[in-house]
Amino acid sequence: MTLTPELLLRAYSIGIFPMAEHRDDPQIFWVDPKRRGIFPLDGFHISRSLARRIRNCGYRVAINEDFSAVVQGCADRSETWINDEIHDLCVALHRMGHAHSLEIRDGDDLVGGVYGVTLGGAFFGESMFSRRTDASKIALAYLIDRLREGGFTLFDTQFLTDHLASLGAIEVTRANYINRLEQAKTATGFFTRPLTPSPQSLLQRSTQTS
Repeated sequence: MTLTPELLLRAYSIGIFPMAEHRDDPQIFWVDPKRRGIFPLDGFHISRSLARRIRNCGYRVAINEDFSAVVQGCADRSETWINDEIHDLCVALHRMGHAHSLEIRDGDDLVGGVYGVTLGGAFFGESMFSRRTDASKIALAYLIDRLREGGFTLFDTQFLTDHLASLGAIEVTRANYINRLEQAKTATGFFTRPLTPSPQSLLQRSTQTS
């Protein structure tokens, strides 16, 4: 079966997602975890040190300036599930308006970011990367603010890692996840709406909702 962007989007809509064993493996398999990681949009934990870095780093937050480069940045590690076909399919979804990147930039340099797929009010977080200290955490803070302000109701992280748990992510059963997904698909999320909060307003909103 040829994997198309439309088929990939259908897979996300029923709660499964693709992975490869490693970057050079041409085979893709479907994953349907028994337990699923999600980020409650009012539960992101910003530590004092992260808040201080957000206030003082001077980085620029951008949306979709170079989606492909963010996917490549996420794949640029010794072990990755992102092969060339997954990269190309995600870029195709991006061109269709169903995949987006949030980028952390130091001037024009891409120093961190996160990307994912959107469907209704669901954001399926795929991967993130960091080339500077805490750049991926900063990306997550701005991403969650954008999702919350844009009307999203579900932030799927696929799996729960210790790192994500320390930031406020939780784990739910497959049945619970599917129920959340069905509700989220009926909502309307606006990822690309103009929203460039100052560090101060980002931290203030985060304090109000956490």
